Amino acid sequence: MNVEQVMTLAPVIPVLVVHDVRHARPIAEALVAGGLPALEVTLRTDCALDVIREMAKVEGAVVGAGTVLNPDDVKASVDAGARFLVSPGLTEPLANAAIAAQLPFLPGTANAGDIMRGLDMGLTHFKFFPATANGGIPALKALAAPLYKARFCPTGGITEATAVDWLALDAVLCVGGSWVVPAGEPDPVEIERRARAAVALAAR
Repeated sequence: MNVEQVMTLAPVIPVLVVHDVRHARPIAEALVAGGLPALEVTLRTDCALDVIREMAKVEGAVVGAGTVLNPDDVKASVDAGARFLVSPGLTEPLANAAIAAQLPFLPGTANAGDIMRGLDMGLTHFKFFPATANGGIPALKALAAPLYKARFCPTGGITEATAVDWLALDAVLCVGGSWVVPAGEPDPVEIERRARAAVALAAR
């Protein structure tokens, strides 16, 4: 599976910060049942790698690692079974490690220089982060016009209410969102409902 295939599995990639490995499978099962198979588990918690391992056991789940910062994170994520990698920024050591791992990679970019460095390395798909704080839709439209070969997954500050406006941009293949899985004890029924609502955004 290449990066564009991951990005087009669904209009939203849930950005997951999971603090208890026991929550991993119920969350993944609810998201997949609701139509969101691509799951970004951020490496922000002590149990994140174990969460990736557990979610990877769920049929239909395509589990990736987010907040990947360096080559060590790449190796740990690959060893845990991650099928794609997402980072908040783009550095040469990180990009080289991700490319060598032969996994779909979404590096974070915030300006033209970031995107141009990525294009020089053969990357064409990027996370636009932090999307809202970084100028929002007008900023991405301005960047995407001259850098027309790039495709994006905006992440950061996007809500269910604003996601449809981002998805309307030609350069945007999907958005990253944390609203689909609220913090705290997971409610699988509510998570599945939110996932179905997120899938429906594409039709709007």
